[in-house]
Amino acid sequence: MSGRGPKRELAEKIAGEITLSDDPGATLRKWRTDFDVSQTDLATELEVSSSVISDYESGRRESPGIGVVGRLVEGLLAIDERRGGERIRQYGRVLSAGFESDVVYDLREYATSIPLERLHDDLEATEVASSGTDRVSGHTVIDSIEAITRLSSEEFFRLYGQSTNRVLVFTNVTQGEGVGIALRVVNPTPNAVILHGLEEDDLWDHAKELARIDGYSLAVTNAELDGVLDSLVSIE
Repeated sequence: MSGRGPKRELAEKIAGEITLSDDPGATLRKWRTDFDVSQTDLATELEVSSSVISDYESGRRESPGIGVVGRLVEGLLAIDERRGGERIRQYGRVLSAGFESDVVYDLREYATSIPLERLHDDLEATEVASSGTDRVSGHTVIDSIEAITRLSSEEFFRLYGQSTNRVLVFTNVTQGEGVGIALRVVNPTPNAVILHGLEEDDLWDHAKELARIDGYSLAVTNAELDGVLDSLVSIE
């Protein structure tokens, strides 16, 4: 791969994580599933048997060397490109916004605004505090712990992308207390927030009140994260 664009950056990131991991097989499996590529599809791309991929991921086969890791990564990226390159573009959007992919999973602007209700339906989210917002123009998916512990207030504001008329989806949430407090110190606030990984009964007691005071729609979802990301990818 020549040049420095998102594809090269992503290839280096994946290869580095696999090579340096204490469990290279598990790291390979994480990236393969992130790309929604089956062991069979990856094996076909590399012209090996699916048992080879399975053996690497399970640790039954000796940890792959740099050359093998390079082929595995090239295979994942080639499959993604044939599918339209969405995962590569997704990483590119995060990279161009100045974030690491372990802090921000995706950041996207829509061609036209879409109904917030549709987004809630797609993500199996339940709105627990409403606002005047009925349409949004983009989304950002964020690891709440990483964002709160690593981002400055200026970097936190950049989560809004081109507009605050968007939904911020916070993953890795237990009760939502940290997110609610963090949003209090950032102005302006987004139009909508979805907390991922909890049920309404688990929500911090003051979360709904803070959402109403600060004027954003608040919803919760306990859907699988991969499903959430796939639903967001499909938005036209």
